[in-house]
Amino acid sequence: MNVVGEAIGELCKIILPIPEEYYFGNPDSSIAICTLSSINLLKNLANSEILNHISIAGRLLSENKGIDSIIEYVNKNQKIKTIIVCGKEVSGHKAGHSLFAVHKNGVDENKRIINSTSPDPYLTVSKFKIQYFQNNVNLVNLINETNYAEILKMIKIF
Repeated sequence: MNVVGEAIGELCKIILPIPEEYYFGNPDSSIAICTLSSINLLKNLANSEILNHISIAGRLLSENKGIDSIIEYVNKNQKIKTIIVCGKEVSGHKAGHSLFAVHKNGVDENKRIINSTSPDPYLTVSKFKIQYFQNNVNLVNLINETNYAEILKMIKIF
């Protein structure tokens, strides 16, 4: 990660704090939902009965720490087999794109996500954890889908 980018990120945390939000559901479920930057979609999911049918619903705002967190979570909670990625993509960061890129391509020797178009796609998790994520988790691409009913239909398929 470059020093200027890291400094800007720290400044943004102070000036424009964005809470990391996630909601736990049924710990026995194999499904997780990532709403990218769509906070209203996340709140709709969190305040509905669907939370009884999914393990966790949360946001993904960054192509580095956010993806690290997802990979760590699925390694610790190995019941997760499917992540539905929906909601609006994070402008500039393209965190959803990078999540799919690491799932498909992994990281290079510098831990940069291969074929990512994000500005700072460097991960800190181990290659072993990334490989577990690649081999054991199915990603469902609903990026830019914000229609709650459409997302519910997808959940019912699983």
